[in-house]
Amino acid sequence: MQRFSLFISFLILSLCSMAQPDTDSLRRVMQSNRPYEQQINAAIQLVESYHLKNFDSTIIVGDKALQMARKKADSSSVAKLKHQIGVASYFSGKYDVAAKNFIESISIFEKNDDKKKLAPVYNDLAKLYRKTKDLDKALSNYNKADAIYRQLNDTAGIAMILNESGVVFEYRNDYKEAINRYTSSMKLAEKAGDSLSVSYSLSNIAGVYVIEKKYDLAIENLLRALNIRQLLKDSFAIALTYSDLGVAMNGKGDYSKAIEYLTLSNKMAEKLKYPELQSNNYNELSSVAQKQGDFQKAFEYFNKRSALRDSLFTLEKTKEIQKLNSQYESARKEQQIQEQKNRLRMQNYLFIGIAGLILLLALLAHSQYKRYKLKKESQLQAELMKQQEEAARAILEAEEKERQRIAKDLHDGVGQMMSAAKMNLSAFESEMKYTNEEQKKALEKVIQLVDESCREVRTVSHIMMPNALLKNNLATAIQEFVNKLSSKTLQVDVYTEGLEERLDSNVETVLYRVVQECVHNALKHAGATTLDISLIRDKDGISGTIEDNGKGFDPNDKENFEGIGLRNIITRIEYLKGTVDFDSAPGRGTVIGIHVPL
Repeated sequence: MQRFSLFISFLILSLCSMAQPDTDSLRRVMQSNRPYEQQINAAIQLVESYHLKNFDSTIIVGDKALQMARKKADSSSVAKLKHQIGVASYFSGKYDVAAKNFIESISIFEKNDDKKKLAPVYNDLAKLYRKTKDLDKALSNYNKADAIYRQLNDTAGIAMILNESGVVFEYRNDYKEAINRYTSSMKLAEKAGDSLSVSYSLSNIAGVYVIEKKYDLAIENLLRALNIRQLLKDSFAIALTYSDLGVAMNGKGDYSKAIEYLTLSNKMAEKLKYPELQSNNYNELSSVAQKQGDFQKAFEYFNKRSALRDSLFTLEKTKEIQKLNSQYESARKEQQIQEQKNRLRMQNYLFIGIAGLILLLALLAHSQYKRYKLKKESQLQAELMKQQEEAARAILEAEEKERQRIAKDLHDGVGQMMSAAKMNLSAFESEMKYTNEEQKKALEKVIQLVDESCREVRTVSHIMMPNALLKNNLATAIQEFVNKLSSKTLQVDVYTEGLEERLDSNVETVLYRVVQECVHNALKHAGATTLDISLIRDKDGISGTIEDNGKGFDPNDKENFEGIGLRNIITRIEYLKGTVDFDSAPGRGTVIGIHVPL
């Protein structure tokens, strides 16, 4: 019997579904010019209003709200939205996307020490691992959530974890412990008057009875759960109960009832856009048809189930989830190791200070001599560096001037001639007498090609001469450049922080050109469809990452760096005394990391 369970937030939202805010008014607030706090609160409420009703809308609105929160560096709202998007992705069958969002949300909530919001995300991540049959990781995350709920004395949360974790023991064939957890959860829910949670305990207990082939007891529990959910008008939970009743009726041999319940569940799952539930229902319908001897119908149901199942889960998704978890666990271990090192360092500070003072006195005389020698060497080195910098600056300035000259020639020369050609062709079109329709279409096509060429010349001239840097800061100039790209060819997301104030003109020009070169590489060489650009200024300088989903390359192969593109990126960043790192491999995209000290 397929096991489904919900997050505690789902239970609360389902109970409150009668009082959902007006989505139109929330959308208007989100898109208005009101203060950011009102906009982001409306956006989060809008995302929550789509909960278990429209997973696609949850993801679309959530992504737009994420852009707002990131621009304001609002990590708390980012974590909330990541959680909601992860839930919608999970129920849409996008398990790798769900895992990524859950782990990012957990990372932020842990950093902010927001235990109340952290526990539900642990629960959701545990459920995902349970789905992929990684039961040890599932139970580990359930235990983390349970520890927080007990620390907060949250009875509803404890009841939920008992229900959720019971499924892990059911998968391990430890039915006694599973029943014990479900029963304990139900007692807590009954004491708290939480009828919906009671219904989930009843469903889980029924699941064990089905495994044990005690179908009458299973049906009795499921009908009690269905009655509760119908009173609460919880369509999502009702769809799950219909599915479970179909499984129980199939086991009992009441095939007409099984078909009736499974068909009802599928209709609701289709409206909810819940492919996993549909897949399991088709699997059960195939079993019923097979038992009835209708093998043609059984084969049709099996094909429908297979098509949905293939889209839900693949080996690549499993690897991605494991990779994300490994990265998260590695980061946590590194943090713990660093904390231990810091404690040891504090304990040894006194000893190191005394030893350092003695060593300093011993080396003082020697250092005076070395200082004089190094001073002379540094003066010579500084002069050489100055000459190199001036030469590099002259080369970059000459290159920018040449770009501007070519851009001006394109715009004022070729562009003007193309425009004049278009005007003459248009005049010729109005005066010409056509002998047939094909001549007219041919001339219209020529005019259209000239018009497209005019636009292309303007676009190239604007890209070569970044006038946006003369009027705006680096963040705005990059955004304007990205906006001119065709979204059908490459979807680009830009995130900047701390770049509101103007930088040195050379720094802005170099970084602008580096971003241009990366976009060019993603379009021309990588064949990418998405590109994420992030530039953040802090006390140490400017750090950035440029990530695409293209075909990637081998960074260890020196031939890849013999082209102009990558060499230009390295040369420009080195001119600013910065560093460049390339993380890529064939078939998995490219990440370029840069750091420029200020």
